[in-house]
Amino acid sequence: MELSGIGIAGCGRMGAPMLAALQTAGFDATGFDVRPPADFGDLTPQMRPLDVFRKDLRILLTVVRDIAQTDDVLFGAQNLINTAPNLQTVIISSTLSPKYVRALRERVPSHITLIDAPMSGAAIAAEEARLSFMLGGDTNALKQHQPLFDAMGAHFHPMGGFGAGMQAKVLNNLLAASNTAMTRLVLDWADQADLDETALLNLIHTSSGQNWLATGFSDIEFARDGWEEDNTIGILTKDVASALDAAPDEADTTLPETVRNAIFALKPRP
Repeated sequence: MELSGIGIAGCGRMGAPMLAALQTAGFDATGFDVRPPADFGDLTPQMRPLDVFRKDLRILLTVVRDIAQTDDVLFGAQNLINTAPNLQTVIISSTLSPKYVRALRERVPSHITLIDAPMSGAAIAAEEARLSFMLGGDTNALKQHQPLFDAMGAHFHPMGGFGAGMQAKVLNNLLAASNTAMTRLVLDWADQADLDETALLNLIHTSSGQNWLATGFSDIEFARDGWEEDNTIGILTKDVASALDAAPDEADTTLPETVRNAIFALKPRP
């Protein structure tokens, strides 16, 4: 399969460096976004109006924020499923409800390959092309598209059929949200006890409290943010909601709901 006519929908915090990584690896990749191309600095030459690119689109990666924006790309405002005549593959890299993702198979024509490939690692990993991808889809389809993931990432985790990658991602992000809420609480309590932040983070990194947020606290761009609807901390609450949407029947959701409420309550940390 020829890996050409690649388009990334949503060139924000994650999508823009993913596009840059594909370009650096020599792929024929283009980005499109609701913002004008001129907003994208060095990537401006790789940004094209969708109406110009639509007929050339063969492989679509969606990196938009949520289900509503994904629906717009696929069926609504952009309607690429019905208006991109050469579309062969859709790769879902946004973090969404696994129920929504699995239901796409009934909404998308069978001749279009579907892969779910949510990623982890924050913007710093996207910029350094070392994302972790959780992959769901047909084994042969994943193998055919692996060169794209190789260009953008460093860790690849095939989880099963279509939708399995997203199920794994929301469970992973549920842990990430828990670590975020508790790490921030620990740092706030440490302030009250006059403990040095750097010294405590160094301790955590080599001790039983080790977690991703604490280890990368100085590099993760949102580590000190408070909750806002449109920032990454806000996205964490969306991801917890996606995990809750796919929770097993009769599951006790008290702890995840408590974590979500704790994330909602986060204030910026100096």
